[in-house]
Parts: sequence; structure tokens; C-alpha cells
Amino acid sequence: MGVFDEAIKIILVGTGATLVMDIWSSILKRLGNPTLDYALVGRWVGHMLHGRFAHEAIGRASPIAGERWLGWTVHYATGVLFAALLVAFTGSGWLDNPTLLPALSVGVATVAFPMLIMQPAMGAGFAASHTPTPMKNRLRSLATHAVFGCGMYLAAVCLLGFWGG
Repeated sequence: MGVFDEAIKIILVGTGATLVMDIWSSILKRLGNPTLDYALVGRWVGHMLHGRFAHEAIGRASPIAGERWLGWTVHYATGVLFAALLVAFTGSGWLDNPTLLPALSVGVATVAFPMLIMQPAMGAGFAASHTPTPMKNRLRSLATHAVFGCGMYLAAVCLLGFWGG
């Protein structure tokens, strides 16, 4: 497989997996469970561009122009980056013969990013420790990232049907 084909497949797998995760989050939201507002991710990243990396509460930080668009862009770019991480660990052969366990493992491992970096920097504390229901939030994050991992597998399998092995 050429580098260009591999890059396109990684982009499609990461985008597809992120879409699966967003469908999951939409279902959770309809069931009354709070989900992440990606405008706040955009606000966080926007403030980083001005030298501020941590906040007491990102929701109370000054809004950033275009924060919703920026947040969603960062969200999907992160999904692509995580798909690239999966391929880096498994090799490009995984794209032609996807299996669930590596995708699920990488998906679950990516929960470290929000728990160790995003949540503390956005004011929620280490692993959501400053939220009203830390354990519930941790489990919800873990489940969402497991869904993302399953989404990488599902996207790769679907891609095989269109692209071929």
C-alpha cells in the first residue's frame, strides 16, 4: 500500500470512528446524560493559542471567536491522530485486515488524553476529580473511548468493502 493510500485510509478510519463516537454521545444526550460541548474544547485550544493552557473552569473563560468550529475541528483531527496511532502500533497491514482487539485497546488507551490532560487543564481536575460525579464521568469517558475503538474497527471494515484489501 502506498503512503498516500495509507494516509487516506487513516483519515477515513479516524473520521468514521469519531462519527461513531458522536452518534454514541448523541444517544447518551437524548437519554439525559451530559456530554462534552466541543465549543469548550475550541475555547480551550483558542486560549492556548494566546498562551493560556489551564483554567479554573473553561465554561467561565472568555469565549473565543469561532470556538465551536475550532472545537469540532480539533475533535475530528484528534480522532484521525488516534487512528494513526493505531496504525503505528499495529502496522499498515491492520488497515487491510482489521481486527477488533487492537482497535478497542487503542480506543480505551486514548481515554488517558482527556483524563490526564484535558480535564485538568479545563478545570475538571485529574480524571474528573473536581466534578460532582467523578466516577460516573470516568466510566462515561471510558465507555465513550471504547466506542471510539470499536468505531475504528467498524470504519476499517466498512472501508474494506469500498476500497478493497
